[in-house]
Amino acid sequence: MGLAAFTDKGGRAGGVFFCAANFRAACLLLLIAACLAFPPVSLAAEAPLAATGYKMAGDATKMRIVMNFNREPDVRWFLLRGPHRLVVDLPSTKFAISAKDVKARGLVRGVRYGDLGEGVSRLILTGKGPFAVDRLDVLKNDDGSGYRIAIDISAASAREFDAALANQALTTGSTVSSDKGGRVGTGPISKPGHRFTVVIDPGHGGIDGGAEGLNGTVEKDVTLAFAEELRDRLAAAGKYDVFMTRDTDQFLRLDDRVRIARQHEADLLISIHADTIRLKGVRGATVYTVSDKASDPEAQALADRENLSDQFAGMEIKDDNKEVTDILIDLIRRETHSFSMSFAHTLVGQLSTSVGLINNPQRSASFKVLKAPDVPSVLVELGYLSNAKDEAQLLSADWRGKAAQSITDAIALFASARAGAGAGG
Repeated sequence: MGLAAFTDKGGRAGGVFFCAANFRAACLLLLIAACLAFPPVSLAAEAPLAATGYKMAGDATKMRIVMNFNREPDVRWFLLRGPHRLVVDLPSTKFAISAKDVKARGLVRGVRYGDLGEGVSRLILTGKGPFAVDRLDVLKNDDGSGYRIAIDISAASAREFDAALANQALTTGSTVSSDKGGRVGTGPISKPGHRFTVVIDPGHGGIDGGAEGLNGTVEKDVTLAFAEELRDRLAAAGKYDVFMTRDTDQFLRLDDRVRIARQHEADLLISIHADTIRLKGVRGATVYTVSDKASDPEAQALADRENLSDQFAGMEIKDDNKEVTDILIDLIRRETHSFSMSFAHTLVGQLSTSVGLINNPQRSASFKVLKAPDVPSVLVELGYLSNAKDEAQLLSADWRGKAAQSITDAIALFASARAGAGAGG
């Protein structure tokens, strides 16, 4: 076929030689035979996975992340600490994602993605503190155009994040999507050595000064001074862990305040405010809990004003769709609400013996800052800066001391009742 014998002048066999033309023909026949035996691999299967879109929706307490693909991705993911990150490994992927879509928002501090080489690409989500991965699913798009990964994360405590890391290390070191295997960070986690934890939230701050009194008193200063007084009294009791959402003149989004309470695993969140009202004769303290339906028009008007505070820094986040809105509304849990109502009732009783209260002092409205799903929360309006007597009291160290002591006493009763219920349960 491409080889021929030859002889020397004596007629002895002298070896073989290559016939180039015949050899090329033989190679062509071998190639054709190989192609018939092994069909060519699909070029589409060899092409990189295409990520064709990315969306994030939610706030600093709960986020949903969705990324679309042209075909089903083989996903593996794991958690890392320092900073808190979710790492999603993908097959080699071509990312066609808009920079504005991956801009930090809500619970996500940063998004990075790229090719690692050796057929692997990676998406990295950095959280604004610790978080839990509630779900990570690979889903087929309803219109048949491809697939998507849907990731739900929510603010969690450092202890919960560390427990998820430990669980991850004990299993495979990473996990696949939820519909193909287990997920990290689910299930109840014990709280060894956990002390009753209070988070105090001084309302407003930074460029958002809040209400302003008749004599120029600014709400953000009053609330911070009172919060510091309350913190010091609780710390002196030696029975609580106490944190503040802010201890400087700092602007904080409402959902960031909720996130801080959740990440500290707070047993109670107390948001401190001092409002103004058109009727100058109205005065006294009020205690609010959360409710989708306001107890009265005045409570709803106050909630509307407080909920607008995020717009002061031009940072308002609108819900991208009804599904996310429903998720956030569903965060209001019945048991948490019951505890909030119980503490509000106790607090009103304690405040009534030391400071003046408004008529019907226990009220409710849809305050965003009170919507943590697992943290009993109240908002305390210390008084009205629009009333000269209330304004003077709010500036009085003696009055602040009495009010702070009443709240401290109410917390002691509430914590004792919760401890007793826990021991009995």
